[in-house]
Formats: sequence, C-alpha cells, structure tokens
Amino acid sequence: MKHLLSTAGLPRATAVGLLDTAERMSEVEHREIKKLPVLRGRTVVNLFFEDSTRTRISFEAAAKRLSADVINFAARGSSVSKGESLKDTAQTLEAMGADAVVIRHASSGAAEQLARSGWIDAGVVNAGDGTHEHPTQALLDAFTLRRHRAAVAGTDPAGTDLAGMRVAIVGDVLHSRVARSNLWLLTTLGADVTLVAPPTLVPVGAGGWPARISYDLDEVLDGGVDAVMMLRVQAERMQAAFFPTAREYARRWGFDAARLAALDRAGAAGARAAAAETIIMHPGPMNRGLEIAAEAADSPRSTVLAQVRNGVSVRMAVLYHLLAGGPDDPSTGSAADAHLERTP
Repeated sequence: MKHLLSTAGLPRATAVGLLDTAERMSEVEHREIKKLPVLRGRTVVNLFFEDSTRTRISFEAAAKRLSADVINFAARGSSVSKGESLKDTAQTLEAMGADAVVIRHASSGAAEQLARSGWIDAGVVNAGDGTHEHPTQALLDAFTLRRHRAAVAGTDPAGTDLAGMRVAIVGDVLHSRVARSNLWLLTTLGADVTLVAPPTLVPVGAGGWPARISYDLDEVLDGGVDAVMMLRVQAERMQAAFFPTAREYARRWGFDAARLAALDRAGAAGARAAAAETIIMHPGPMNRGLEIAAEAADSPRSTVLAQVRNGVSVRMAVLYHLLAGGPDDPSTGSAADAHLERTP
C-alpha cells in the first residue's frame, strides 16, 4: 500500500487487513513500554492546513509508538501564510527526507494531488480533505463497531465482520467527509447504512449512493439500529441557512435526552431486540446541545472516547502498512506479531 487517500474502492481484504493489524497494535497500549521499533529511522510529517486536535495528536502518538521521527507542520505561522504553494511545501518536505506525509487540507482532492503529482516520493495519508473524505476516521469507526459487535456476541473482534449491521449516519451529511468515508467503507464491509438529515443537508446525487435516505430520525430509531453516528454541524462551511434555527435542528435531528430515554426504555422492555445494545458515535468535536445532548454524549452507550482511543491503534496500523509492507503481504502480519512478542 503506497497511499491511503479514500475508502471508495478500498478492497475489502485491505480494509480487513488494516483492522486486524490495528487489533494487534492495540495490545501495545497495555504494555509497560508502549513502543515498537518497526519504523525506527523513518520520518512521518503531519502536514495540517486546517486546525485539528484529535486527528493530529492521534497520528503523532501512532508514529511515535512505532518509533518513527515526527515533524508537525501547521500552516498557521509557516510560509504557507506568506503564500507558499502546496507544491513548494511538499518539495521542502521531500528535501527533508519525509517517508510519509499525513495531510489535512481545506480543499477536496488535495491529498490526491499530493500523492499523484510526482512532487514527493513519500507515502501520503489523507487526514481529511475538504468535504471529500477522511479514511482513517472511517477505519477507526469500523474498528469500534467491530469491537462492539464482538463484545455483544462474545467473539474475537478479529473474526467478526459487520455484515448486516445497521448503522444510521445522522446530520450534516452535505459537508461531512466523515459521512462519505464511512458510507463507502461500511458498505464494503457489509453494513446496512441509512443517511438521516434535513433535505437541505443531503448532497445532490445521494440517491445513487448505496444507502437509504431518511428525513425522520425517530422513524429510523423506531425501526431499530445497531449504531447511531451523529455528525458535527459544520457551521464554518455553511454560507447559507440550511435549517431554521439551532433549536429546531436539535429538536428534529439531534440525539437529545428524550431520544436517549426512549432508546433506554425500549431496550429495557425488550421492545426492540437491538435497542439494548445500540451505541451512539460521534467523530468529534461535538456541538453539545445541537447534534448531541450532554446526556447522550456522556451515557454508557457513547463510544466517543473509545473512538479516540481506537484511532491511535488504527493509525498505527495504517502507518505500519504504508512504510513496512501492505495488508496483503504475508510477511507483514508475522513481522508485527514478532515485534509484539519481543516487546515487553
């Protein structure tokens, strides 16, 4: 695997290979020494043209746990603020000997351009480009879903798939790269996806996507889902009024305390088989009180912190496969196992 730019077209075997490796990488978190020497001498550059907390820190932690050298580059305060182009910035990183570049950019397609342009030889990981995609977020969400299903069934996560799992992706689908990446990946892994949003926040052409579309969150919840993935309302990308008021949005499409209580009642009464085990997801950062209430975000059903924790393991797996072999390379898995066995 040379680059990770998108989940659209990502082979199922490759996705499963990354998730399985992430499962092994998660073991490092519980060791006295939380490091593997597999990327010693390699340099990973975090090239962030947009503000980020979770994604940037997660990639930094992942690279350091694999013993790579890390350079954090933020556009603010750099030569980019003076007008330097992406090409010139990329070639500067190439001259510094970057082996992998993790890029977040406001423009859709920026990661693809960096990877295909020939400006650098380094592997490229898309950490979010405009409203296009965010593949590692989708992978960590799939990892979280797979672990949840395995816990409910009492099985090994590595042997668990997502076939038939019902996932509702709710909210600002129009501006969400997370929604797009999750839709492609979850569909590839066999999940059944429903998009729930106001009509104004459903992208043109979404009717041709492999998902059902609904404008009624309560109807979807009543039908039964295994997971509800709430999306952040991206006000910074909105140049027009997409819904009447924040209060109206929260009432109709937010996961509020009333919906949480209804889900809990249905689960306790056994009215819906899945209700007792339904989880609530959010990629962060959260607009509490808008797309998700504090009661839901902090409830036992919430996987928000688990997603952050799982993100490190998944990004370790991505960097490992990018710089030390592909998911389909038989030697990769055995090498990871050997390093895990040798490391205390």
